Amino acid sequence: MGDMSNSGFYAKNQRNEDNHAAGFGCSVMELRSLMELRGTEAVVKLQEDYTGVEGLCKRLKTSPTEGLAGAQIDLDKRREIYGKNLIPPKTPKTFLQLVWEALQDVTLIILEIAALISLGLSFYHPPGESGGESCATGAGGVEDEGEADAGWIEGAAILLSVVCVVLVTAFNDWSKEKQFRGLQSRIEQEQKFQVVRGSQVIQLPVSDIVVGDIAQIKYGDLLPADGVLIQGNDLKIDESSLTGESDHVKKCADMDPMLLSGTHVMEGSGRMVVTAVGVNSQTGIIFTLLGAGTEEEEKKEKKVKKQDGAAAMEMQPLKSAEGGESDEKEKKKRVHGSKKEKSVLQGKLTKLAVQIGKAGLLMSAITVIILVLYFAIDNFVLQKQPWLPECTPIYVQYFVKFFIIGVTVLVVAVPEGLPLAVTISLAYSVKKMMKDNNLVRHLDACETMGNATAICSDKTGTLTTNRMTAVQCYMGDVHYREIPDPGALSPKLLDLLVNSISLNSAYTTKILPPDKEGGLPKQVGNKTECGLLGLVLDLKRDYQPIRNQIPEEKLYKVYTFNSSRKSMSTVIKLSDGNFRMYSKGASEIVLKKCNHILNEVGEARVFRPRDKDEMVKKVIEPMACEGLRTICVAYRDFSGDPEPNWDDETNILNNLTAICVVGIEDPVRPEVPDAILKCQRAGITVRMVTGDNINTARAIAIKCGIIHPGEDFLCIDGKEFNRRIRNEKGEVEQERMDKVWPKLRVLARSSPTDKHTLVKGIIDSTIADQRQVVAVTGDGTNDGPALKKADVGFAMGIAGTDVAKEASDIILTDDNFSSIVKAVMWGRNVYDSISKFLQFQLTVNVVAVIVAFTGACITQDSPLKAVQMLWVNLIMDTFASLALATEPPTESLLMRKPYGRNKPLISSTMTKNILGHGVFQLIIIFTLLFVGEKIFDIDSGRNAPLNSPPSEHYTIIFNTFVMMQLFNEINARKIHGERNVFDGIFRNPIFCSIVFGTFAMQIVIVQFGGKPFSCQPLNLEKWMWCVFLGLGELVWGQVISTIPNSRLRFLRRAGQLTRKDELPEEDANEDNEEIDHAERELRRGQILWFRGLNRIQTQIDVVNTFKSGTSFQGAGALRRQSSTTSQTQDVTNVSSPSHVSLSNALSSPTSTTAATAPSTTGQC
Repeated sequence: MGDMSNSGFYAKNQRNEDNHAAGFGCSVMELRSLMELRGTEAVVKLQEDYTGVEGLCKRLKTSPTEGLAGAQIDLDKRREIYGKNLIPPKTPKTFLQLVWEALQDVTLIILEIAALISLGLSFYHPPGESGGESCATGAGGVEDEGEADAGWIEGAAILLSVVCVVLVTAFNDWSKEKQFRGLQSRIEQEQKFQVVRGSQVIQLPVSDIVVGDIAQIKYGDLLPADGVLIQGNDLKIDESSLTGESDHVKKCADMDPMLLSGTHVMEGSGRMVVTAVGVNSQTGIIFTLLGAGTEEEEKKEKKVKKQDGAAAMEMQPLKSAEGGESDEKEKKKRVHGSKKEKSVLQGKLTKLAVQIGKAGLLMSAITVIILVLYFAIDNFVLQKQPWLPECTPIYVQYFVKFFIIGVTVLVVAVPEGLPLAVTISLAYSVKKMMKDNNLVRHLDACETMGNATAICSDKTGTLTTNRMTAVQCYMGDVHYREIPDPGALSPKLLDLLVNSISLNSAYTTKILPPDKEGGLPKQVGNKTECGLLGLVLDLKRDYQPIRNQIPEEKLYKVYTFNSSRKSMSTVIKLSDGNFRMYSKGASEIVLKKCNHILNEVGEARVFRPRDKDEMVKKVIEPMACEGLRTICVAYRDFSGDPEPNWDDETNILNNLTAICVVGIEDPVRPEVPDAILKCQRAGITVRMVTGDNINTARAIAIKCGIIHPGEDFLCIDGKEFNRRIRNEKGEVEQERMDKVWPKLRVLARSSPTDKHTLVKGIIDSTIADQRQVVAVTGDGTNDGPALKKADVGFAMGIAGTDVAKEASDIILTDDNFSSIVKAVMWGRNVYDSISKFLQFQLTVNVVAVIVAFTGACITQDSPLKAVQMLWVNLIMDTFASLALATEPPTESLLMRKPYGRNKPLISSTMTKNILGHGVFQLIIIFTLLFVGEKIFDIDSGRNAPLNSPPSEHYTIIFNTFVMMQLFNEINARKIHGERNVFDGIFRNPIFCSIVFGTFAMQIVIVQFGGKPFSCQPLNLEKWMWCVFLGLGELVWGQVISTIPNSRLRFLRRAGQLTRKDELPEEDANEDNEEIDHAERELRRGQILWFRGLNRIQTQIDVVNTFKSGTSFQGAGALRRQSSTTSQTQDVTNVSSPSHVSLSNALSSPTSTTAATAPSTTGQC
């Protein structure tokens, strides 16, 4: 590998040396070595070799201000010489590799071996004519000649069906992989970057950027390539992704101009010339190094995997559920070391599948042992037959047949369709969610969203349209309710205002003419600045000539907007050598720094604290109460001699003169109130977290329906929030937090840290009986931590920065809150789809295993043959998972509360359905097995000899069994006890086609399957009987749904039994170190021991109380109380942040709220 790449490099270098001839003044290697330098070293090298950045631009044939001309020939040439801005992804697995992976399944391997042995033995005939006859007559008479020739068919048929299963699995994996590649490229296309070409600023997909491009960088960008800074304003970069240094690095052209790909712009703006792209950039070099490393890692992983048990092998497909994600993401995860844990649902399913697998293994082992013992005792003990050497192959053939029956039981018992169903359901949902404007980056986020109990949403752009318009203003001592006529204002005041707004805003922010005639003007860039520029246009002035007069590079100093300043200031040098600084920002923050204000003639007058208070009461609060955002515009003059110390921010950003206060309206999106109402009906609390002032936030919250007058709720700002949740030392206390968050609906003037604290506080809280599942929306760079901490992070596709998108799980491509509601619907649908499939699968499992087991033990032969079982397995696993996992969601999903994390996977209604249908199917099949020949007046299929022809009797059993599964699949569409199982069936064409397709295939198998499928063709009457018995399932389903769950006490017990295992272990120890399993078992032992002792004490108390004849209630309550508290104390030691659910599961059924209310009274 190493030599190959090196030789490739030398060849490249040869070419690169000719690059100078190709017309560019520097080669790839020169630029690469330049980009490896940092700080002053880099500045010196630039100066020495290239005479500064301008010289570098000259050599790269680009202009620092106008960029590349953009001619296609030039761009192609640059791509050829310097490479494309792409890091080639690892090649996807081929179909054959996926087939090979599917073949690694343990049960399939066992089947293949058994089939091969059976195949080999069927061609062996014992020597001598009489030899065969004196051999065993294990099950009925001896085969005749014609049938002996057909002995190979079963082995071949098993091999064929294994091939089928493998191909279907491989195809599913392949299509899933393909979908993810599509998704990945869609995510990559979404990322665009601002580049100057031919003097025009244009948005380009990141992959189109070439060396020599002039890129405009701003707050929140994820740099797409390496470059050298030409000009920057207050630029700070987070290089932790490359260097691991958490401090932000200050960048400026004369100190440290090197900008690296993959780093984040945390503050400021600037322009850079691109010097390295793709594999030659710093991130690219790391990825290329990783490429070699990951292969070795994979080899190691494989070794580890091989040592895992069969049960773990069984679950392999689950791991691949996220496997489709681009390898680059995987590599990144490895580099960062932080990986999202397995989702709740997958944790529950893995556990369930492993448990069922173990039970199946036990059943199949018992089946084989019983069959072998029965055969041996019957032949060698009861019939006293000697073991003849020439008969050995025939005995072995019997044993192989028994072994195949055992393996078949195992195949049916193991629900390998479970992981498949999850994957299909998630992949299907993800594809459909794209249409609903949800771009899912992490698969499990889709399903977690279904459990969400709280949504913390931004205001601007998510709940509102993010189309800012200035509607009111206060200037020259007058509060204008609408934008005034420019003639009414003094020219001096107007000039100051227009200059201040035009210069003190990002030059990338513009208002363009509308796309369609009669439409609204197009707002580009920061929307608040667009609102202010709109004000300039409304005052019949134009901002562009002013900007042309003072281009961006002539701005003397820029203090960019950030979350701690909450303002932006720009310094310009005036013609007389003095300086003027324009400032704008949140009104109450900027007004605090003002000590003068312009009057009606544009002269500055003193602005006293008393005036400030009056202004807040009479101007700012009324504006805010109408839901307007208030921005204050101000300025300050400095003398040029001596020049002020621009780094002394506190003194510079002070003593300002206020020009005006503008009220900007950002209307609520029309569909938001309805979406919020749906959330509240669905049991999800919506909270607004915003940087706006409290009055604006409250007004918008009322318009949205987040708060309703007269309700008991909290609307507080960041300062008050921190006062309430922190102790004297300034640390956040969970206990204090628990008093605040349940009623909190609006958090205003909040910093990103507040947002993160709130999310963490809600997630870590244990006051509710369910652990809260929190979704968060964010668009800013500073929202990253909160998005990462939340269970599901939503980033804004339009307004969101690259940093926010990187930290998120789902990207909202239309920035709209109502898309979040759609995500909730899809998430719940995934959960329900899995439950539907589980209900269906477990019914088939239970029935098939019991039939195979009892049949084999009583008649020495499974009524359902190996190949038939494989077909049933294919129907119920692969096809059913497709059919039931692709049910489209309905609005009714939003009419119930979230399931929450600790709800058992199988509800009591599902348990009732599984047991009810299981009993019905078993009764029918056993009736057919033992008296079927009498009912239909046919030959009995029981005790048939080895390799005998298929019987009509067993064909009827097989056919009826499949028909019952088909009709039960329709029953399985409803899991909440609904009566109409056909409701909306035609909205799911996949379901209909699978049901009809399976039916057609069944007809073919029965009528033409013959020996391989052990089927005898049936006439119409018998077919009618089979279908009729299948239809009985639908009728029986109605009977079951009539029985109320409350009547079936044991079902609730069943639900509680699964509660203990419910929490995936990773979840239980989320923040704590892993407890090793032995220790956990020990503690569980201690708890059981304590509970046992407590129960005995309670019993003694009861007896004593009865003897003394006093009231039992008091003593029982007392004892119960001590018992519960001791359990609670014990459980809390299990070191689990979510100990409520654990203690619930571990305490006795009567004291479910052990952790929260130790004084529960109980009955014996």
